[in-house]
Amino acid sequence: MQIRYFTLHSTKYYWSDTAQNFVVFTGLEDLEVTCSTVHSKHSTGLSRNQQEYRRLFFGVNEIAVKVPSVFKLLIKEVLNPFYIFQLFSVILWSADEYYYYAAAIVFMSVVSIATSLYTIKKQYVMLHDMVAAHSIVRVSVIRANNEIEEAMSTDLVPGDVMVIPSNGTIMPCDAVLVSGTCIVNESMLTGESVPVTKTNLPNPRQGGRGSDSDTVYCTEEHKRHTLFCGTNVIQTRFYSGELVKAVVVRTGFSTAKGQLVRSILYPKPTDFKLYRDAYLFLLCLVAVAGIGFIYSIALSIINKVPAKTIIIESLDIITITVPPALPAAMTAGIVYAQRRLKHIGIFCISPQRINICGQLNLVCFDKTGTLTEDGLDLWGIQRVENKSFLLSEENAYRESLVKSQFVACMATCHSLTKIEGQLSGDPLDLKMFEATGWILEEATEEETSLHNRIMPTVVRPPKQLLPEPTVSSQQDMELYELSQSGYEIGIVRQFPFSSALQRMSVVTRTLGEKRMEAFLKGAPEVVASLCKKDTVPEDFAEVLEDYTKQGFRVIALAHRRLESKLTWHKVQNVSRDHIEANMEFLGLIIMQNKLKPETPGVLEDLRRANIRTVMVTGDNMLTAISVARDCGMIPPEDRVIIADALPPKDGQAAKINWRYADNPTKSSGKATRLEEVEISLEDVSQGEEARQSERYHFAMSGKAFAVITEHFQDLLQKLVLHGTVFARMAPDQKTQLVEVLQSVDYFVGMCGDGANDCGALKRAHGGISLSELEASVASPFTSRTPNISCVPNLIREGRAALITSFCVFKFMALYSIIQYISVTLLYSILSNLGDFQFLFIDIAIILLIVFTMSLNPAWKELVPRRPPSGLISGPLLFSVLTQILVCLGFQTMAFLWVRKQSWWEPWTPLSDTRGDFNQTFCLSSQCACNLSSSSNISLELNETELDDHYIKNYENTTLFYVSSFQYLIVAIVFSKGKPFRQPSYKNWPFVLSACSLYAFLFFILFYPISAIDDFLEIVCVPFQWRLTILLIVFVNAVVCILVETLVLDVVLWKLVFSRDKQGSYASGPAAPTAQGSIDLWGCGCVSWPCCRQKRVPKARYMHLAQELSVDPDWPPKPKTTTEAKPPPPSAPPAGQPPPPTRPENGSYRIIAAS
Repeated sequence: MQIRYFTLHSTKYYWSDTAQNFVVFTGLEDLEVTCSTVHSKHSTGLSRNQQEYRRLFFGVNEIAVKVPSVFKLLIKEVLNPFYIFQLFSVILWSADEYYYYAAAIVFMSVVSIATSLYTIKKQYVMLHDMVAAHSIVRVSVIRANNEIEEAMSTDLVPGDVMVIPSNGTIMPCDAVLVSGTCIVNESMLTGESVPVTKTNLPNPRQGGRGSDSDTVYCTEEHKRHTLFCGTNVIQTRFYSGELVKAVVVRTGFSTAKGQLVRSILYPKPTDFKLYRDAYLFLLCLVAVAGIGFIYSIALSIINKVPAKTIIIESLDIITITVPPALPAAMTAGIVYAQRRLKHIGIFCISPQRINICGQLNLVCFDKTGTLTEDGLDLWGIQRVENKSFLLSEENAYRESLVKSQFVACMATCHSLTKIEGQLSGDPLDLKMFEATGWILEEATEEETSLHNRIMPTVVRPPKQLLPEPTVSSQQDMELYELSQSGYEIGIVRQFPFSSALQRMSVVTRTLGEKRMEAFLKGAPEVVASLCKKDTVPEDFAEVLEDYTKQGFRVIALAHRRLESKLTWHKVQNVSRDHIEANMEFLGLIIMQNKLKPETPGVLEDLRRANIRTVMVTGDNMLTAISVARDCGMIPPEDRVIIADALPPKDGQAAKINWRYADNPTKSSGKATRLEEVEISLEDVSQGEEARQSERYHFAMSGKAFAVITEHFQDLLQKLVLHGTVFARMAPDQKTQLVEVLQSVDYFVGMCGDGANDCGALKRAHGGISLSELEASVASPFTSRTPNISCVPNLIREGRAALITSFCVFKFMALYSIIQYISVTLLYSILSNLGDFQFLFIDIAIILLIVFTMSLNPAWKELVPRRPPSGLISGPLLFSVLTQILVCLGFQTMAFLWVRKQSWWEPWTPLSDTRGDFNQTFCLSSQCACNLSSSSNISLELNETELDDHYIKNYENTTLFYVSSFQYLIVAIVFSKGKPFRQPSYKNWPFVLSACSLYAFLFFILFYPISAIDDFLEIVCVPFQWRLTILLIVFVNAVVCILVETLVLDVVLWKLVFSRDKQGSYASGPAAPTAQGSIDLWGCGCVSWPCCRQKRVPKARYMHLAQELSVDPDWPPKPKTTTEAKPPPPSAPPAGQPPPPTRPENGSYRIIAAS
């Protein structure tokens, strides 16, 4: 049998003759098996032949993170284009006998490669150790003949039936429970260390139900019955001696843990403009080098220079123009930023993303545990009697309530369990149960094996709360016939909480009662819909809205007595829908989720910096809006428009109903203001001004987001432009939202506590996890500080690192060009810089300055302006080009000026001494150098032979001094501080280095020492010329500083580039000045004489903001409905306007609500 397949990113793709394409086999789900089929056909195990056959397709059940050998990593690292170029440069310098700098570059490259190899190897080893821990275990497998055999977990294939040991295990695969229950810690996948109870997959046919309720098994839909790979099974429960069995669904990299590891091994590439522009900029330098290359060849041929010299010197031009030390210089700033982040408790596993964080202009926040405290506090309860709400009560720990159904529901409707004697489970359940003061008792393992498939958990109130039997009210006596032995409630069956259903329920039996009862807990809207209408208070919606507006989390409770025919055995097979129907509404539990004290201040800092903030939560819509208002994400005066999207139904198209969160039907003042705004739109200028004064935010639920994504693609980008609250969002929807925001050119940050945020944290440009659990390994950044104060710190450090990268790149570019100018000018007289001059410039000046100028810490606060995103931008190009022209001008002037001096002549070794030993040759004032005062200079007339390379001459010395000062001048000019970095004078290593180099250069300029002059191969020049060099350098410095600070930073930035005003598009509705600043940016462009039109912004979100600012139908008015409709096949009928934008999946129309 031949199988055609290939492997990519640890996934096998098999050729399918049926599909005529390559397909991926993930596991049992490929067969689309139903829940009943899992029980009937897949719960008996596989034969050996079946297992061997399946292993051909699914391979070994192993998540193998192979740690590459050092040799492989070395080859991969060395094949980097920069290192290849460095190798070429080193060979060339060695041929030119320039050994010292070649050795320095080799040393730096070796250190850089060694450090990189160590870091990469360490990450691979850490990931390997994390994955390998407990990944291979011994398991018990049931074969087709009901034999149980021991096997290694690597031998498991989809369809195998494994026995979960009673003392727990680390799951080696994804498997669905078919018998028994398990308590599992899923922190590896979700970030939540809260134990989760997993129950066996329901068998629809066993309960006598038809095939209608038989659904296709899906790991996501049936995750409450699925044990995921990598999760820790803490303990199991089995009944009547039956084993806890699970059918293997997925193995290897197809499992949940495998997919997480794959996303870490093969991350989405971060395409950042800085790196693309860097390569483009280098190509420009290569082009400049090409010009010099051709020039040097032509000049050498004209002067009949030997071929070897022509080759070496012309190629040397290329190594001068493209600096080999650039990779090390660029990396330094990121390494320093990573070290500073670590110092403030932020750990980074993807250093390249630090620069990207400097561009963030939108941050998504999870709510619970991120903006608000992790735990919930019980604020109060509000019971219902006779279809009306009673007054709210502070707690349920009272003797008068101990036997009420309300407290019974609080005590039983949860998924708590005892682990090592401690109550453990969902924090909400824990708070709710603790508020009752009741006691939970679980049967031991020996006792569970004797019971016949019931949940042997019992709850009872403390004895001090139990009233005397004679005190019981008439109502309680009807519901409970208590025996003298006590009051206990046994939990017979549990239907776990489902995020899709937004509820959970339990079936209980009270001691002494013949009939069982069902208790239900969940989202108020859902619970009310499952209750009899005559038990739900008429003011239910108003009371609920009042609580949610105040930011409370509200849970509703319900109850019903079950039919007497339902026995203990029948309850185990009854469907959930049968139990959760015709309930009686009991009341509300009001939980308070307090804001973290740091939250409002941090969000205000981000708002002032024109960084948009968005809330993405799984909580209730109105609660989320209330929290958004409380924390300042939505200012009090701003409008909130809720988009209620409904999917197509009964032949009707999908539609969106628009309404105000603040109930505009009652708030007549707001409605009036809206009408006034509509009436006042008389002319365009007044209209735009009025519209910009209105600020609005969209809020939508996860269901609405799904409908809009599918049916209103052309509206989606407009909605996210002002979308601030996204409630009831599933984990994959959070990831989709990040992708949509990125599609309109936002740089998106994501901050979550690790629970359900892993996908979004990985997908965002900068994801920061507040959880230090294993799930945070998927996030580029992890904060040890458990609040959002880490976000502005990360952005500040990102901005500082980004500006540092720009500074270093600009400095290295200028260093190359300055040296290129010097060498090109010297080539014209067949001269060059000496080896030790190159060495002094390259090591003493450049490397020292580069590695210290990167040490500037971040500025202490965030500013509204954002740094440029790439090197190919107006400010940076202007800065680099003007500095190049200034340096070119002053070097050329010095080169030509020295040749015009009266004392100038082609230099010989005798030039320095001629004024001493032979006054007949020249007058003292006209000699190049008068050394009569320097008695320590000995004359060695035997060295009168000419220098082969003609290094020593007046032009060389003049250019060496001028260029050396130019390197320091541009370093200081480019090393900017505020508003993104601390001022350079606070960077003492840089100040010390620059001052030391200045002092040394001034010293050798005005007090020549023969040993230093000989080493650097510089010649003696008259004192008057030294003063002239000082004057040239001083004027050069003044011009450079004026051009960079006055012309660029003050005039051009404000008039043309206006990056800070462009950034206001990013702020959207969150910033008070955001809407109005759209036109300000355009006015800035118009004020510039060269710009006659308002330029179209590059970023998609800016372009959308401009479109919407003049759209009369935006934002949608209240009491209107937007209805989806298929796109017309031809032009629209006369009188009907075309759709606002070209639709992707359809169009829409706005209709007035009745």
